Amino acid sequence: MQFREAKTGQFRERGNHSPVVARFPQPISHHCDGGLSNNLYSCAVESVAAPANEISKAVDVASTGRSTAQGLKALYTPEQRMRRDATKWTLVQGILAPVQFAVFLMSLVLVLHYLSTGDGWGVATASIVIKTLVLYAIMITGSIWEREVFGCYLFAPAFFWEDVFSFLVLALHTAYLVALFAGLGDPRQQMLLALAAYASYFVNATQFVLKLRAARRDERLALSAASSIPGSRA
Repeated sequence: MQFREAKTGQFRERGNHSPVVARFPQPISHHCDGGLSNNLYSCAVESVAAPANEISKAVDVASTGRSTAQGLKALYTPEQRMRRDATKWTLVQGILAPVQFAVFLMSLVLVLHYLSTGDGWGVATASIVIKTLVLYAIMITGSIWEREVFGCYLFAPAFFWEDVFSFLVLALHTAYLVALFAGLGDPRQQMLLALAAYASYFVNATQFVLKLRAARRDERLALSAASSIPGSRA
């Protein structure tokens, strides 16, 4: 019966499957397996996404480097830095600054010794005069240096407040010389005026030291930002 039905191609409907199909089900292709297809798809996506991710990271690093470099507020433009390194007045300032600080320390010791003991007025006075002369020298040469680097003798934007405070320092030192040579006040009062001048000088020196450190930090950050950009030789 079943043979005859198979031969004629007529089958009873048994779940819409012929006996041959029911007895010998069609094999499922492994290429259509859902899990395998997902794995193959994932591998393909990863193989394409990996280079894309690397490119994206490189772009992000470059963008970050550019943003950091642009965000830096350096004291010097590249042209100003070149002029600073080329002028001889930079070396003059580099020599006079520590010399003045050394004179300041020695004179401070002598002034304090006089105020505490009453002895050594002459040597203390001489040390203050020398300190004031060195201050004049560094102010004059500093103005020339500022003109060489920034194009103006005083109050360049990078050192505006340092220059403003320098005038207070200069005024107090000059006031001491006026008091000394004009005989204004007694020796102790003159020494106290010198101490006020020294206190202002110390603040001004601290300003310049902090500004110098900031300039070096900015240069290091700029160099670091440039070296982080792919292909940079910095």
